[in-house]
Amino acid sequence: MRWMRDRELLRVGGLLAVAAVVLAAAAMPGHARPAERKRMQKLDFDVRLDVLHRELSPEFCWFHPRAAAIPGAGRDGHPAVIVTLQKHLRASDHYSGLYTMRSDDLGKTWTGPTEVPELGWVHEPNGVTVAVADVTPGWHPQTRRLIAIGAQVRYNQGGDQLEDTHRAHQTAYAVHDPRTGAWSRWKRLEMPPDKQFDYARSACAQWLVQPDGTLLVPLYIGRNANEPMAVTVAQCAFDGQELKCLRHGNVMELNVERGLCEPSVAFFGGRYYLTIRNDVKGYVTVSEDGLHYRAIQPWVFDDGTELGSYNTQQHWVAHSDGLYLSYTRRGANNDHIPRSRAPIFIARVDPERLCVLRDTERVLIPERGAMLGNFGACAISPRESWVTDAEYIMSDRPDARGADGSAFIARIIWSRPNRLAPRR
Repeated sequence: MRWMRDRELLRVGGLLAVAAVVLAAAAMPGHARPAERKRMQKLDFDVRLDVLHRELSPEFCWFHPRAAAIPGAGRDGHPAVIVTLQKHLRASDHYSGLYTMRSDDLGKTWTGPTEVPELGWVHEPNGVTVAVADVTPGWHPQTRRLIAIGAQVRYNQGGDQLEDTHRAHQTAYAVHDPRTGAWSRWKRLEMPPDKQFDYARSACAQWLVQPDGTLLVPLYIGRNANEPMAVTVAQCAFDGQELKCLRHGNVMELNVERGLCEPSVAFFGGRYYLTIRNDVKGYVTVSEDGLHYRAIQPWVFDDGTELGSYNTQQHWVAHSDGLYLSYTRRGANNDHIPRSRAPIFIARVDPERLCVLRDTERVLIPERGAMLGNFGACAISPRESWVTDAEYIMSDRPDARGADGSAFIARIIWSRPNRLAPRR
């Protein structure tokens, strides 16, 4: 029908009609304006899958592996790479204290997992333990410190999460000094006194360091754990030791199931992008200043169909020449996997239409009969970005489809240097 209309326009309007058709086509979905086309120029990359660590146990599995690069601190000019991870114990969402792994040769060899005493469980009376889970580490170039940010969690002896004290669920952080190798103990990020921050977590979140040294830290917030959560982004100051909340942006709400949670932020092309978890579908939004975001919209492919990522997180892979999303989704012959949480995909994002370009989709980490856990994504060097995850399997035997307790590094090796990567 569209071509019939175009022929009629040509017959009636001549050259003016031709121009109108061209302009109309350029404005249609799938047709990028010149500035968009420049940003969406072809960017090639290779993917190499490495095993960071492999361990099978009926009592735990390794979970939340997330990496951060310390520029120039490794051998031969390479960054040192620190991976934070912890044990997922038998009870649901029951986590150990934090462990680390380290590589000084861009992941060829590793030390650890090594338990960090300062980041372990805090024991309180009556059998209560406090851990910090869902941790994401990141480099702060202005102070040359590594910051680990996660969610404070209180457990009873059975591993159940507690809300037994005021503001039991808050954001916590710890600081690593590469010069001494020392870690601080966990500290709590103090939030405004409003009741909407009585539950305030930055969990499994990609956060950003601004040129002025402040951090943009995505949070999901609420009055308690039993009401739908909302999402906001906090701007925080950091002086090398203390993280302080300065302000926060608009609050985004969705009264569907448990609401909105586990947001992650990325910077690309002069704007800020936020991806958000919901039980039914993932959501996305964009901001000009990193604090104030437009109305959220569901993640879809460029043909308008839903992405199919639900009840789990998505993460950004940002290159200076292209913005990508890493995610899991239904519809990939993976109905046997809880919440379709394997394989992990990557695909390019149209930054104007806020959709995933279907024909760019590739598998980063394969499905081998086990759910993949909460994962991470970060730039390691101008040539490499990593997506890290671990197989959720608690057994002393591998799964018949191949899952054997591997923690993976999916190396994205770029054809052009990434100017957004951490530098010396």
